[in-house]
Amino acid sequence: MDLADRLAAVTTLFEAHNKAPFPNQWRGADAAGFDMAMLDADPAGCVSVWLMQQGLLDDWRWNVLAECEQRLIRVLPELDAYGREYCRRLLDMMALILEADCS
Repeated sequence: MDLADRLAAVTTLFEAHNKAPFPNQWRGADAAGFDMAMLDADPAGCVSVWLMQQGLLDDWRWNVLAECEQRLIRVLPELDAYGREYCRRLLDMMALILEADCS
């Protein structure tokens, strides 16, 4: 997948993610020891920067994405169906971005 295809795919996922309501039960809640609001906000901010910079991401944000990806993978089994769908979009975006940096 080339960068243009990745940008298009991440844009579509990001738009869907931004339209999806943040689960009310996650406000101030932890799962697997991680703050759910931050597991949403941190990667979403990094994705936004990656899109604005047309596929470029500094090392700090790349590391944030990599760390949040691992945390979300650990959290996923504890979530209900909506929560898994909500996080799956984040994970899909993170994978597309992190894999792009490695190719």
